[in-house]
Amino acid sequence: MRAFVVVGPGRADVLDVPAPVPRIGEVIVDVERAGVCGTDAEFYSGHMAYLHSGDAAYPIRIGHEWCGVVSEVGADVDREWLGRRVTGDTMLGCGDCFRCLSGRQHLCADRFEIGIRGGWPGALAEQLPVPVRALHPLPDSVDATLGALVEPGGNALRVVEAAAVTASTRLLVLGPGTIGLLTAQIAAARGAEVHLLGRDAESLAFARSLGFAHTWTADDLPADLTFDAVVDATNARDLPGFAVRRVEPGGRVVYIGLAEEPSLVDSRALVLKDVSAVGVLSASGGLSGTIELYATGAVDPRPLVATTVGLADAADVLAGRRPSSWGAAPKVHVDPRR
Repeated sequence: MRAFVVVGPGRADVLDVPAPVPRIGEVIVDVERAGVCGTDAEFYSGHMAYLHSGDAAYPIRIGHEWCGVVSEVGADVDREWLGRRVTGDTMLGCGDCFRCLSGRQHLCADRFEIGIRGGWPGALAEQLPVPVRALHPLPDSVDATLGALVEPGGNALRVVEAAAVTASTRLLVLGPGTIGLLTAQIAAARGAEVHLLGRDAESLAFARSLGFAHTWTADDLPADLTFDAVVDATNARDLPGFAVRRVEPGGRVVYIGLAEEPSLVDSRALVLKDVSAVGVLSASGGLSGTIELYATGAVDPRPLVATTVGLADAADVLAGRRPSSWGAAPKVHVDPRR
């Protein structure tokens, strides 16, 4: 089969690789659509932390936002999975440790992460092996574009829940990228008053095109505007501290973005303002809820996808080369069969 393989910093190719064979407890998925995200770009550039910690190594087959159709099943897997449209969890715990057994398999020390950690191959390929326990069926109302947005949507849903968003919440989202906009959409679906802070006019204009009237830069954000919760969905080193400064006393700050360098948060401010600060690692626990949001139409993130390309174009996307004709939508999808 064909697969996109990153062989070193800034070097990748579409290669013919052996097709996967389902092992015990696994299925093979014919990939219908896969998303490209910031983690994938970090693997391509060589900046991804796992490359330096030993949790990942070149060559690597990336891609962890996906949907597809089950085409083969392992000997012990129910054949009713055959032909079903699915997506799945990125985080694959060992299943035996105390974290896995307590429902925290996404924090398992020995976990695989599809297309990211431990050498498990990713979804920028025609086929993908997945443990059956990680699968989530997709209803017919969730098309390929929505299916490949379930994983980032699961992250955003967990962020919204960590921020304790209700209809009375005034929420500030830092970073109008894919996760930031998904967070904004899900929070808005709960009735929250959503504000977005960005750096450039184009991304903020795109946010407004989605219906978000409250968009700001750091220079024009009113000093007297208060927020019940603040979400940092950026990779900026200074914004974790900014989030704490701007949240109301007794409020909540949620961190899902990762800076390349350590960032400073004044713990005195957390204590003296009685602020709850939460980190969100993955979509685990948020996938089923996200599928329901998409299936019912409560949230429609399809406008976030600028275009869908083939495997041969993935390197340009990862390098940040995209034509202006694609517009300002932040997400690019890949159809591995193009």
